[in-house]
Amino acid sequence: MTSMIRTVFLLISYQCIAQPPEKPGQELVIPPLFDLIDSAMKHNALVRFRDMDIRAKEYKLKSEKTYWTRNLGLQADTRYGTFDNYAYNNTGLSTTMLLTNSRQFNYGMGVYVKFPLSDLFDRKNQINRAGYELEQAHSMADAQEEELRQEVIRLYHDLLLKQKMLRIRSKALGSARVNQDMIENEFRNGLIPVVEYVRVSDIVSNVEADYEKAKSEFISSRMILEDLAGFSFTASSK
Repeated sequence: MTSMIRTVFLLISYQCIAQPPEKPGQELVIPPLFDLIDSAMKHNALVRFRDMDIRAKEYKLKSEKTYWTRNLGLQADTRYGTFDNYAYNNTGLSTTMLLTNSRQFNYGMGVYVKFPLSDLFDRKNQINRAGYELEQAHSMADAQEEELRQEVIRLYHDLLLKQKMLRIRSKALGSARVNQDMIENEFRNGLIPVVEYVRVSDIVSNVEADYEKAKSEFISSRMILEDLAGFSFTASSK
């Protein structure tokens, strides 16, 4: 009967509020979800890549719209030196040619226009293709941001859950250790048999294992979310 009472007392004590066994009074301060999403959007390399891809597609579309100007151009030619000049005098009966030379500066300028058939018939398709590539880049960027947003939301609530589970396991471990000390004292005084002492020790070991597992899961969840957000969270006193 005495052993049963002690067992009931031990099980009830698991629900008691006890200080965490490590760093009492300290708890992780998790930033607001909106701040985490905003920081992740700025920090994520793939999101930045999508933004740069959009800018590249915008420049490409502008280039396609002005590509026709390559068919227009100016030509200029300049020469300086001694030139032979020929003069002809035709009187009807005979033709006289006069040759002179002089140093002079000659120049010429002109405008040319050419339209290849591929540009004439395929210009609209090229512009439309560049426009669709830009729309595709926008869609991919939106999809990437949406995926990242959902991932941050999932990790945020997962971290909250892991923190609550760690708090519960910590309280249970604190209570279990208090009861273990009490059982050890009673065992030394010969008030309980060795079987009861071993059973209680096994319970405490299981509680410790649950706490270490919850702690490891909490740390992993925290580090993943910190890496995604691009900054470390802080702990504060309650």
